[in-house]
Amino acid sequence: MFTVFDDKHFMKEALKQAQLAMDEDEIPVGAVVVSDNRIIARAHNNTEQLHDVTAHAEIIAITAASDYLGSKYLKGCTLFVTLEPCLMCAGALRWSQIDRLVYAAPDEKHGFMRYGKGVLHPSTTLAYGILQDESSRLLRTFFQKKRTIDKLI
Repeated sequence: MFTVFDDKHFMKEALKQAQLAMDEDEIPVGAVVVSDNRIIARAHNNTEQLHDVTAHAEIIAITAASDYLGSKYLKGCTLFVTLEPCLMCAGALRWSQIDRLVYAAPDEKHGFMRYGKGVLHPSTTLAYGILQDESSRLLRTFFQKKRTIDKLI
């Protein structure tokens, strides 16, 4: 049986990571790094548990993929992430020289695109909007629950 893995398939895997983050009361952002149609790293936000503002899904995924490859560069790799990366994460992606970035939902407040695609490495290609509705729904649900809890306290 021949199976074709497409952007939607890998974004679904990133969404699974986002759900894990939500289950751990973290902002539901998930990421996977793919090389040669194989997931080499999986991560989700972990800022609350680690008490670390840099423990974003993208940063953790970059570190895991670099470790797997034995290289600081992620040439030939694609990062799938459920939310547009922030400027910090986009900077890390630039330094990693990743070939491709695919994100689901835009982040109007904190996303790197406010500063333009030039934040990424010049050779990095960009795609977005893949499973945007599913990602946005997960984020909305998380923040609605947070607001409800805050009102009760």
